[in-house]
Amino acid sequence: MIEATESYKKIQVTESYDVIVIGSGISGLGLAAILSKEGKRVLVLEQHYTIGGFTHVFKRPEYEWDVGLHYIGKIDDPNEFNYQLFHHITNGKIEWEPMPDDFDKIIVKGKQYDIVAGREEFAEKMKEQFPTPEDHKSIDQYMELLLEAQQVFSMYFAERMLPKFWSKIFGGLMKKGFGKFAHRTTLSVLSEITSNKELIAVLTGQYGDYGVAPAESSFGIHCTIVNHYMEGACFPVGGSASIANYICPVIKEAGGLVLSNAEVAEIIVKKNTAVGVKMKDGKALFAPKIVSSAGAMNTYLRLLPPAIREKHNFKEKLRGLKPSVAHICLYIGIKDTAENLGLKKSNYWIYQHNDHDKAGADFLRNPLENDFPVVYISFPSVKDPTWEDRYPGKSTIEIITVAPYELFEQWEGERWKKRGDEYLQLKEKFSQKLLESLYSVAPNLRGKIDYYELSSPLSTKHFTNYEHGEIYGLAATPERFEHKFLRVVSPVKNLFLTGQDILCVGVMGALSSGVFTASILLKKNCMNSIKKTAKEELGILD
Repeated sequence: MIEATESYKKIQVTESYDVIVIGSGISGLGLAAILSKEGKRVLVLEQHYTIGGFTHVFKRPEYEWDVGLHYIGKIDDPNEFNYQLFHHITNGKIEWEPMPDDFDKIIVKGKQYDIVAGREEFAEKMKEQFPTPEDHKSIDQYMELLLEAQQVFSMYFAERMLPKFWSKIFGGLMKKGFGKFAHRTTLSVLSEITSNKELIAVLTGQYGDYGVAPAESSFGIHCTIVNHYMEGACFPVGGSASIANYICPVIKEAGGLVLSNAEVAEIIVKKNTAVGVKMKDGKALFAPKIVSSAGAMNTYLRLLPPAIREKHNFKEKLRGLKPSVAHICLYIGIKDTAENLGLKKSNYWIYQHNDHDKAGADFLRNPLENDFPVVYISFPSVKDPTWEDRYPGKSTIEIITVAPYELFEQWEGERWKKRGDEYLQLKEKFSQKLLESLYSVAPNLRGKIDYYELSSPLSTKHFTNYEHGEIYGLAATPERFEHKFLRVVSPVKNLFLTGQDILCVGVMGALSSGVFTASILLKKNCMNSIKKTAKEELGILD
């Protein structure tokens, strides 16, 4: 049971709050914690029975699994802002376990390539794995592009905090540097520096971390994610649920409240001003500021009243944006220790082909028969140093791949565990294919599986309200980053947005958007103030 939370079904909300936040994903919780530490009373409303969004865990007898956080870019250095940010919103409680230097292993057509930590080490390892002079030149060019993108990234997204007036004056200049990366596809850029398909396949072998294959993904987002992991990766000690466990008390200490089972039906708007929310049970809750971390599509096309949607022509403004990929995940439990099983912390990315886009298109044409375009395998019980104390003699594995929502859509209105034999047979077929992918890298596990359960895009839709069960909100395409409408400040007064749709995909993208939203609500540079406070608490001298 997560501390400092309550079920909406069990209490009456009688207190007044400064801000209502819709959604308890990392962006909503992070924002609420930042505001709480500035003396604001925040009410966080989560429709799910578990707090944390994609950072929550789910449990079965003898096992638990992390549903969305499988690793995060290296975050165990107190001198880095990401560390300082988590330190700030958890009152210094969160701890991080480093993953090994070879934290990602890319397997293309049976051949393994290692992604290693460190910018120089990464380049050196790539050159070792692709030894021709032509490939070395291409790798050098690639590293230069990554570094250049990193240097101009912050100004591009800082522009999204500007009021419209200042954006018109300074926006073009602020976005120009990163825009040349963001507005092109990954494949188009990489094809200019190399014709080696295998090299392109490996350099984009982590594309599942942002959910769009090279021919459609924004090269800017590719650079951002690769740079995020360039110095390695970490995993939260105690599993991903520890994040919400430590954030929620911070909100409560300031007089705030985090509620589960609290589904918002509509944002209440009067005279184009957001004044509160109407709950699914009809009750109205009011606050001077409303923030939605439920995603841009959910907020503008579902949560706002029809008259407001039409007044601002939200459907047209969001035209051209499409959802990110849907996925299935096989959760596996084994009654044995990681040591006995030989499990390691590193992740595997498995590809049967060296053309990610063609593999994806082939799969979508016949998902029941063709190869998965990508298979990601994670060993969470090995990554968490507290696992053996919590679940002695047990191990867990998670296997993820993409899956079209349309394949499961016919069962959308039916209840969990009541969807019939055809649905179960479909899941079992996918489960067996994913197990074979696991055995390809860990053949010793065959015959040792104690429990497995497959989640479908219907699960994601149920828990997130994303229409197509997408995992990353809006797809990270060039069109998304050309879109001027995706901003913190909405056209409805006192309604603000936060989350990965506003900034960048993934845990740090979503959490960083919380910092942006807090900066606007508090009318101060929260990044600087968080750095200053954290450095004082950590004893870091400038």
